[in-house]
Amino acid sequence: MFIVTGGAGLIGSAMVWQLNKAGISDILVVDHLGNTTDKWKNLAPLKFDDYLERGDFREKLLAGFFDGRKIEGIIHFGACSSTTERDASYLIDNNFRYTAMVAQYCVDHHIRLVYASSCATYGDGSQGYDDDESTIENLRPLNMYGYSKQLFDLWAKRRGMLGEITGCKFSNIYGPNERHKANMRSVALRSWEQISATGKMELFRSYKPEYADGEQLRDFLYVKDAVKMVEFLFNNPKASGLFNIGSGVAESWNHLVTAAFNALKKPVNIEYIDMPESLRDRYQYYTCAKISKLRALGYNEKIMSLDEAVADYLVNYLETGSYLGDE
Repeated sequence: MFIVTGGAGLIGSAMVWQLNKAGISDILVVDHLGNTTDKWKNLAPLKFDDYLERGDFREKLLAGFFDGRKIEGIIHFGACSSTTERDASYLIDNNFRYTAMVAQYCVDHHIRLVYASSCATYGDGSQGYDDDESTIENLRPLNMYGYSKQLFDLWAKRRGMLGEITGCKFSNIYGPNERHKANMRSVALRSWEQISATGKMELFRSYKPEYADGEQLRDFLYVKDAVKMVEFLFNNPKASGLFNIGSGVAESWNHLVTAAFNALKKPVNIEYIDMPESLRDRYQYYTCAKISKLRALGYNEKIMSLDEAVADYLVNYLETGSYLGDE
């Protein structure tokens, strides 16, 4: 049995889809579906054996319900991924304590664990974007979400666990199965929405003279590539510690949005708007995850270009209303 927490979310459901492609369906999906989103629709096309709400899973894990069962591994992506969440106590419990409980269980029972860290731990990037565990104490995240992820990475390192588990520092992941994410929807999805409705796309102005409007840079990674990388790490016995999951290329918002216009066969029409003052002191102008560590381990898959990935996403999923697994 495989266990995928956060299995109804963007990366989690894509991970279940990737496992299905490998012929694996003996999967326990763990998530919190709630009553405010249509996240359940991500699960409808997928093949899995059972589903548990996250609270029930935590209780069962602590009560020993899974002891003695053959678990091939736990892929722990369950977390609050909102970078604007301000409830620090909630993030500590849901992102840090929950992950620590799962990690301790896996180490104690010799179960393979791959978990979601985040490139948000790198903060403003002044310490670089190198997935080297020896330097993570120097990182200063810009928001509470990033800090909740950093807190677990540090906790695992202090206990010597990073030699036994694998952390994925996800970059800006986008793609099918993110329609439930409300204000955390990717700019790729927002582009499709705005271009379809108005024929234009709004981007934030730059407040640094070295960056023109829309030329702020991000490491964008299509979710299909992200789960291929995770699958490689999961199946590689030498893969322990922290690994960046990104494209390794910094691309501009202008490039991403232009790719969306091109995919929809619409003329490029970008409007630059003021950034809310509450974001200006926490806004990242450049991110680029080094993936040399992943490559050195033997991952040699070609990563889809931004233009290819945006076209696949918009044309084959958003325009058709499809989800991963509907193929």
